[in-house]
Amino acid sequence: MQVAKPVGRNAPALKYDIISALAVHALSEDKHRQRSILRILTLITTRYNWRTNELSIGREEIARLWSVNERTVKREMARFRGQGWITVKRPAARGRVAVYELDLKQMMLDTSAIWPVIGSDFRARMDHQPEPVTNVVPFKVSTNANLPDGEDIWGQVQSVLHGRDPELWASWFQHLVEADRAGGVATLMAPSRFMADYIAQKWTGRVLAAYARFDPSIRSVRIEASE
Repeated sequence: MQVAKPVGRNAPALKYDIISALAVHALSEDKHRQRSILRILTLITTRYNWRTNELSIGREEIARLWSVNERTVKREMARFRGQGWITVKRPAARGRVAVYELDLKQMMLDTSAIWPVIGSDFRARMDHQPEPVTNVVPFKVSTNANLPDGEDIWGQVQSVLHGRDPELWASWFQHLVEADRAGGVATLMAPSRFMADYIAQKWTGRVLAAYARFDPSIRSVRIEASE
């Protein structure tokens, strides 16, 4: 499934589709999950920049929108990062609020069970999203090399990452090795400092979301360089 960037002529329809999927998914869950998804929907509809995929907002403002305290905001945002729905693009600093990115594709994948409830036309649209238009020539890589057999947890995590985005997996995730998994932390080794830093900055949330499917005790992922 591809989720096209919600800009251009079809942007309004795609935005409604994403919001509809989240709302119907929420209504199929228990009251705690409903409230959690309502909170992310609130951030999307009030502060999210669809064009740049940026959510620029401070913890104090989130607390005001959600009618909660900042402690609850910290806990809920950590939960969204664990699901792979939100990543920190730029951390907060003095005089500057944090900037987050939303992973719309992960959100839609996590709501896919309710697509038929919305309607067959909705499911057809989601299953046949067009490839994003770009003038960048993709770097071709083999997407089947060294795919783990999925027998252990790390192998299953790798299989999920591969299934979601084979080219991204082949470029980055397949080079990771699980060094340790204890105390709620999974430690992964990358072959270079550059790769470790880049994956840690861009994709930790996605890796953590994949872990959550098989080992919910994992609450954070640490990526280190083996060199």
